[in-house]
Amino acid sequence: MNRALNVVRLQLINRQTFVWIPLIILFGSLAISLLLYGIIQSSGARGVMISGGVQAPLWYFGVIGAQALTRTFPFSQAMSVTRRDFFVGTLLTAVLTAGLLSVVFVVGGLLEQATDGYGMNGWFFSIPWVWAAGPVAAGVAYFALAMFAFVVGFWAATIFKRFGGLTTAATLVGVGLVLVAAVWLVTATRSWALVGDAVVTLGAFGLAVCGILITLALAASSFTTLRRATP
Repeated sequence: MNRALNVVRLQLINRQTFVWIPLIILFGSLAISLLLYGIIQSSGARGVMISGGVQAPLWYFGVIGAQALTRTFPFSQAMSVTRRDFFVGTLLTAVLTAGLLSVVFVVGGLLEQATDGYGMNGWFFSIPWVWAAGPVAAGVAYFALAMFAFVVGFWAATIFKRFGGLTTAATLVGVGLVLVAAVWLVTATRSWALVGDAVVTLGAFGLAVCGILITLALAASSFTTLRRATP
């Protein structure tokens, strides 16, 4: 564990990547959303306003996952860090950062509920469906999404390090085709109503648990590939 914590310190040498940039993206998106809420209200429009900007840092987490491997892995090997310690320490760093964002997400949502959407009925953090099971479930859901995005980026980077750009591109295209095939299958069997019912039944927390399981599977696959990756 001490060696893994050393990897955490290594990853956090540049705190901009893991901490400050995600927070800047999150609060920058919040500021833009509040300005838009104000403009909409000044035009005389009324009603609930919901922004999807809270997801903005999650997309960047995929980039962080890729950079955590491509930028730091060669340096760690030069310092004789084992691949297992690098893997555990890097994921632990992601857990800490995703946890920080989740806390901000929950606190922001509670603030919105206390102020009735900043006095404008405008909602950024407190999205009703996500918060239906309460603030803890909402925080877990946001944490699961952040970790999923990070591990997807890390997983893709391990393939790149092990097999090169051509295989990475082919793999990502293959994943895209599988997703399209799944959409076609659901459409062809007219099962969208069943899918919708399943999503509603699971709720945000249930989907978060499913996402964590998928994330663990991708993480295990990443470690298997990392063991033979070239720094």
